[in-house]
Amino acid sequence: MNLLGLHHVTAITAHARENLHFYTHTLGLRLVKKTVNQDDVRAYHLFYADAHGTPGTDLTFFDWDAPPERRGTHAITRTALRVHGERALQWWADHLHAHGINANPITTRDHRAVLDFEDPEGQRLTLIDDGGHGDAHPWTHSPVPAEHQIRGLGPVTISVPTLRATNTVLTRGLFMNPARTYPHPDHPNHTVHVYTMGEGGAHAELHVAVQPDLPVAHQGAGAVHHVAFRVPDEDALHAWAEHLHSLGLRTSGEVERYYFRSLYFRDPSGVLFELATDTPGFTADEPIDTLGTRLALPPFLEPRRADIEAHLKPLD
Repeated sequence: MNLLGLHHVTAITAHARENLHFYTHTLGLRLVKKTVNQDDVRAYHLFYADAHGTPGTDLTFFDWDAPPERRGTHAITRTALRVHGERALQWWADHLHAHGINANPITTRDHRAVLDFEDPEGQRLTLIDDGGHGDAHPWTHSPVPAEHQIRGLGPVTISVPTLRATNTVLTRGLFMNPARTYPHPDHPNHTVHVYTMGEGGAHAELHVAVQPDLPVAHQGAGAVHHVAFRVPDEDALHAWAEHLHSLGLRTSGEVERYYFRSLYFRDPSGVLFELATDTPGFTADEPIDTLGTRLALPPFLEPRRADIEAHLKPLD
């Protein structure tokens, strides 16, 4: 059993309209699904991805009226987004500056060129040169030129106070492979441990920063809620559920999300992990040409559509 890589990252916004504008107009991603949080239907769940909504390209947001995140450890701290080449990174540096977004200088980290910046709510993001590995599906209507568009998720970084228990879960529980280490860019006395999934690559890495001297983070706007890893289908998810249970890990049990099926559990530090299936995908209820253009609801919420729509804030 091997995980296929990153499936999606779900973060928190307190300003859905501004969030939609930033991620589609400034970052040029496609809104591939406009739906609601299935556990809190008064909140949007917005999915941004490549043109096809390919698993591994989804950056999603819960729209919650929340105060800003208090940063610290026991948390997911940075999400990388893949682009192709240092020329693309330079284009992005100029583009972000033109849109009033402060970005750090392009630098090299863990043998890859990177560009760190934050969204308007303080969401910590990195554009990373992935060397052009794997397929790309640029969106025709993106304001970003096709050759510079975001190709998908890159490494996700979590912060933990100690490594031992997390290492056990990642290696024995998720069969990730410890690959290498590097100094944390903001705290050089802290070490970041790189774990790879499957054949590895920028799309299939989890970076674990060991930071014992930081306070405990409190989630809020600008924070990441959870990170999900790819499994191919329901049969594989069943096998993972049995495997995690055999290790004594408490999970949510399998949850039907309609666009994928999920299994949730927490790392010993409290970070929320999800395993999510590649199937059936976002075309389960919308044709690919019109993804994200209407409020999509899974069948079990469809009878409540009028009430749900009445309580959602307009996005345009």
